[in-house]
Amino acid sequence: QGQLVESGGGLVQPGESLRLSCSAPGFTLDYYAIGWFRQAPGKGREGVSCISYSDDSTWYADSVKGRFTISRDNAKATVYLQMNSLKPEDTAVYYCATHLRDVCSGHGIDDFGSWGQGTQVTVSS
Repeated sequence: QGQLVESGGGLVQPGESLRLSCSAPGFTLDYYAIGWFRQAPGKGREGVSCISYSDDSTWYADSVKGRFTISRDNAKATVYLQMNSLKPEDTAVYYCATHLRDVCSGHGIDDFGSWGQGTQVTVSS
Protein backbone atom coordinates (compact mmCIF):
# COMPACT_ATOMS: atom_id res chain seq x y z
CA GLN A 1 0.00 0.00 0.00
CA GLY A 2 1.26 3.45 -0.87
CA GLN A 3 1.37 6.79 0.91
CA LEU A 4 -1.68 8.96 1.38
CA VAL A 5 -1.31 12.67 0.60
CA GLU A 6 -3.41 15.40 2.19
CA SER A 7 -3.86 18.85 0.68
CA GLY A 8 -6.09 21.91 0.93
CA GLY A 9 -5.15 23.23 4.33
CA GLY A 10 -4.50 26.88 5.01
CA LEU A 11 -5.27 29.95 7.08
CA VAL A 12 -8.88 31.13 7.16
CA GLN A 13 -11.03 33.38 9.31
CA PRO A 14 -13.80 32.07 11.57
CA GLY A 15 -16.93 31.23 9.60
CA GLU A 16 -15.07 30.51 6.39
CA SER A 17 -14.69 27.20 4.56
CA LEU A 18 -11.96 24.86 3.37
CA ARG A 19 -11.99 21.62 1.43
CA LEU A 20 -9.34 19.07 2.24
CA SER A 21 -8.37 16.32 -0.17
CA CYS A 22 -6.83 12.94 0.54
CA SER A 23 -5.32 11.28 -2.49
CA ALA A 24 -3.57 8.00 -3.09
CA PRO A 25 -1.06 8.46 -5.89
CA GLY A 26 -0.29 5.21 -7.61
CA PHE A 27 -2.72 3.00 -5.76
CA THR A 28 -6.43 2.55 -5.21
CA LEU A 29 -8.57 3.37 -2.21
CA ASP A 30 -11.02 0.67 -3.24
CA TYR A 31 -12.16 -1.60 -0.42
CA TYR A 32 -10.95 0.82 2.27
CA ALA A 33 -13.02 2.98 4.52
CA ILE A 34 -11.18 6.30 4.88
CA GLY A 35 -11.03 8.48 7.93
CA TRP A 36 -10.00 12.01 8.79
CA PHE A 37 -8.28 12.81 12.08
CA ARG A 38 -6.89 15.99 13.55
CA GLN A 39 -4.31 16.89 16.12
CA ALA A 40 -4.16 20.27 17.80
CA PRO A 41 -0.99 21.49 19.56
CA GLY A 42 -0.55 19.71 22.88
CA LYS A 43 -3.49 17.37 22.28
CA GLY A 44 -3.96 13.83 21.10
CA ARG A 45 -5.09 12.80 17.65
CA GLU A 46 -8.87 12.64 17.44
CA GLY A 47 -11.22 11.17 14.86
CA VAL A 48 -13.19 13.70 12.85
CA SER A 49 -15.01 11.74 10.18
CA CYS A 50 -15.05 8.47 8.29
CA ILE A 51 -16.60 7.18 5.08
CA SER A 52 -17.14 3.54 4.26
CA TYR A 53 -16.32 2.00 0.92
CA SER A 54 -19.14 -0.53 0.63
CA ASP A 55 -22.13 1.80 1.09
CA ASP A 56 -20.64 5.30 1.53
CA SER A 57 -22.05 5.44 5.05
CA THR A 58 -20.46 8.16 7.14
CA TRP A 59 -19.55 8.99 10.72
CA TYR A 60 -18.81 12.38 12.26
CA ALA A 61 -17.50 13.50 15.61
CA ASP A 62 -20.09 15.49 17.54
CA SER A 63 -17.87 18.57 17.37
CA VAL A 64 -18.12 18.76 13.57
CA LYS A 65 -21.61 17.40 12.85
CA GLY A 66 -23.58 19.72 10.61
CA ARG A 67 -20.45 21.64 9.57
CA PHE A 68 -18.18 19.06 7.94
CA THR A 69 -19.04 16.73 5.06
CA ILE A 70 -16.95 13.77 3.94
CA SER A 71 -17.20 12.33 0.44
CA ARG A 72 -15.19 10.12 -1.88
CA ASP A 73 -14.49 9.74 -5.59
CA ASN A 74 -13.21 6.22 -6.05
CA ALA A 75 -12.42 6.79 -9.72
CA LYS A 76 -10.00 9.53 -8.66
CA ALA A 77 -8.83 7.65 -5.56
CA THR A 78 -9.61 10.76 -3.55
CA VAL A 79 -11.55 11.50 -0.38
CA TYR A 80 -12.69 15.01 0.50
CA LEU A 81 -13.52 16.78 3.72
CA GLN A 82 -15.62 19.91 3.18
CA MET A 83 -15.33 22.08 6.26
CA ASN A 84 -17.82 24.94 6.66
CA SER A 85 -18.41 27.44 9.45
CA LEU A 86 -14.88 26.91 10.72
CA LYS A 87 -14.10 27.82 14.30
CA PRO A 88 -10.77 28.61 16.01
CA GLU A 89 -11.05 25.28 17.85
CA ASP A 90 -10.87 23.51 14.48
CA THR A 91 -7.25 24.59 14.21
CA ALA A 92 -5.10 21.47 13.91
CA VAL A 93 -3.08 19.31 11.59
CA TYR A 94 -5.52 17.15 9.67
CA TYR A 95 -4.63 13.61 8.64
CA CYS A 96 -6.35 11.02 6.49
CA ALA A 97 -5.92 7.30 6.96
CA THR A 98 -7.10 3.98 5.55
CA HIS A 99 -9.35 1.96 7.81
CA LEU A 100 -8.47 -1.68 8.41
CA ARG A 101 -11.92 -2.59 7.04
CA ASP A 102 -14.18 -1.38 4.23
CA VAL A 103 -16.65 0.06 6.73
CA CYS A 104 -16.21 2.61 9.52
CA SER A 105 -16.63 0.00 12.23
CA GLY A 106 -14.38 1.84 14.67
CA HIS A 107 -13.11 5.38 14.92
CA GLY A 108 -9.98 5.09 17.01
CA ILE A 109 -6.41 5.39 15.87
CA ASP A 110 -5.89 1.64 16.16
CA ASP A 111 -8.66 1.03 13.63
CA PHE A 112 -6.59 2.63 10.89
CA GLY A 113 -3.49 1.53 9.05
CA SER A 114 -1.77 3.84 6.57
CA TRP A 115 -1.58 7.56 7.29
CA GLY A 116 -0.70 10.69 5.38
CA GLN A 117 1.72 13.39 6.52
CA GLY A 118 -1.01 15.87 7.40
CA THR A 119 -2.08 19.35 6.30
CA GLN A 120 -2.29 22.37 8.60
CA VAL A 121 -5.61 24.13 9.11
CA THR A 122 -5.53 27.40 11.02
CA VAL A 123 -8.69 29.32 11.86
CA SER A 124 -7.93 32.76 13.20
CA SER A 125 -9.09 36.33 12.86
